[in-house]
Amino acid sequence: MAPDQSLNIPGLQVFERGWLSANNILFTDEHSATLVDSGYVTHQSQTLMLVQNALNGRPLDRLVNTHLHSDHCGGNAILQASYPNIRTHIPPGESKAVAVWDEAALSYEPTGQLCPRFQFDALLQHGQVLQLANLDWQVLAAPGHDPHSVILFEASQRILISADALWANGFGVVFPELEGVSAFNEVSQTLDLIESLQANWIIPGHGAIFQDVENALAVARKKLDGFVQNPEKHARYGAKVLLKYKLLELHQVASADFMKWATGIRYIQTLHQTHAPHMSVQDWVQELLKDLQRSQALTIQDNLIVNL
Repeated sequence: MAPDQSLNIPGLQVFERGWLSANNILFTDEHSATLVDSGYVTHQSQTLMLVQNALNGRPLDRLVNTHLHSDHCGGNAILQASYPNIRTHIPPGESKAVAVWDEAALSYEPTGQLCPRFQFDALLQHGQVLQLANLDWQVLAAPGHDPHSVILFEASQRILISADALWANGFGVVFPELEGVSAFNEVSQTLDLIESLQANWIIPGHGAIFQDVENALAVARKKLDGFVQNPEKHARYGAKVLLKYKLLELHQVASADFMKWATGIRYIQTLHQTHAPHMSVQDWVQELLKDLQRSQALTIQDNLIVNL
């Protein structure tokens, strides 16, 4: 949880949060304090504590979301309540859904994830420049993992906040594909964009800051090629991510209750109907849980499913 020390930029602190919550990036300078991404709701108190401790009584002026998946904006509401004058900036693609709080359009209902309602004040436009920690960060559209996601690039130090478009070991689930919407090409184009930036440092949405961008891109492209050649592989990967994510939230749950939850989730239902209609959704989910158990992502003990 300590601020990263390897990337030494005055006024820039990165809180690596694991996988239930996305990483938080805090920028401070003489003009303002800004947080990029706010984690998942079950970690909201910890998010607030991290920010308050780092700011030491100073207010948080601005909140920026790279995209609106629940692990990146689940702390928005508590931050807005704690800092009444904060201004929240979101990508434009889902602004209408946020305004009316459409949980289906915002992915929270179909994924079975939680996110308290929040408001926004401004939109992040492609090509816009944000001044953060006395540096100019360009907002760049980065569709693929999420059609409305943005990334932030600082040209003088060549630092990229890549959100879930690129991790050291791949990239985030391509959510449009879970709904049957083609998006693998957008992932490829975003990887090309990232390569063209020639970043020295990547601050990913999950995992540690890294510098070996060439290797990360190679890993991502190999993974993407595998998904393109075998869409069912991505479907199973996406379904297992949804299952694992819920287990990270719950820690342990009765097997029957988890099965009821999983088979009622729209993304799980859609993936099952598209890729495994020859078997029941219960049997398909059970098969996925066995895969996760084999990979030591969970264990099943006395009718309980326990996260590992």
